[in-house]
Amino acid sequence: MDFSPKKKTSNLLLLIASFAIVSLILWNTNSFFKKFKEEERHKMEIWATAQSEFLSLPVDADPGNLHIKIFQNNTSTPMILVNKDSTIKVNNMPGIQKTDTAFIHGKINKFKAENKPISIEYKGENLATLYYGNSEVLTKLKYYPIALLLIIFLFGTVIYFLFKTNKTSEQNKLWAGMAKETAHQIGTPLSSLLGWNELLRAENINPEITKEIEKDISRLETITERFSKIGSLPILNEYDIVEETKSAFDYLKLRSSKLIHFSFNSQVDHVPVLLNRALYNWTIENLVKNGIDAMRGKGSIAIEIVPNGNWVKVLISDTGSGIPKKNFQTIFNPGVTSKKRGWGLGLSLVKRIVEEYHKGKIKVLTSTKDGTIMQITFKVKN
Repeated sequence: MDFSPKKKTSNLLLLIASFAIVSLILWNTNSFFKKFKEEERHKMEIWATAQSEFLSLPVDADPGNLHIKIFQNNTSTPMILVNKDSTIKVNNMPGIQKTDTAFIHGKINKFKAENKPISIEYKGENLATLYYGNSEVLTKLKYYPIALLLIIFLFGTVIYFLFKTNKTSEQNKLWAGMAKETAHQIGTPLSSLLGWNELLRAENINPEITKEIEKDISRLETITERFSKIGSLPILNEYDIVEETKSAFDYLKLRSSKLIHFSFNSQVDHVPVLLNRALYNWTIENLVKNGIDAMRGKGSIAIEIVPNGNWVKVLISDTGSGIPKKNFQTIFNPGVTSKKRGWGLGLSLVKRIVEEYHKGKIKVLTSTKDGTIMQITFKVKN
């Protein structure tokens, strides 16, 4: 992803423009709401004037077509007319009974909060008081800015996650490219080491020395294979998980401090599992090394293999300082690390290898101040 100053400036200008447009829409909506409210007030004042003239007419007088038309045209604004004799007339509020005085008085209080009541007078005498609420259109318009802000918020959230996903994808491509290049660069000195080891063997050097060198060369080849597979779908083959786990464990045991006690135990002799050998060995190495780091180079590391029906569990335990329970999930996120040195990629890669490539599961089984147990679960091949 391009993080150049030019790109950042464009993003900032786009953000400012978006904010300006949203502000303009909200301001315009608010202005329209006020204008519409004023027009509705004016309409109600006309209605009140017509009502004033109507109430002042003699009983047998003809109200006239204008008054009737004004009364008939107002069908959208809810109104409650309280006459001077305390009789109540309800307009444009279907379903409300005049006998439900408690509900009507509640509506009157609500209308008073929404709009100032209009006093209907004739020659200085108060004939009635008009309480009216906002029409359905005005009510919907009132909540339009909230709906607009919600839509903008949701839209912004989607954009943010798309940006974040795109950024993560670009970073993954970068790491994959660096890993493949590393594997390529290791290949040349590795070939030379193989040649030098053959020369040492020809010089009748102690066979144990050349044998150990071969193990280290084999280890470098495994590391090269691991890095070359990053970013591509690995091939899984059937292996005995007991043998593969013990092989990786023994290699680390021989090359670790004598202050660390290693123990391996399996409740079964053979368990067939579909594995990518290089990546699985990498998983065991990461978990064991994390345990060693947690113990500050002194303590006990144990691996136990436990069958569980169609699944097999690999338990890696250490006697380190433990992991806070609140971090049981976050430790598998990229960049999360408790070490002063390190990029926090180890457990993230382990989780991806186990769950995405091998369709298994990994979790912190238990963790206290006396140690941690990590659990990997794989499906047994039938």
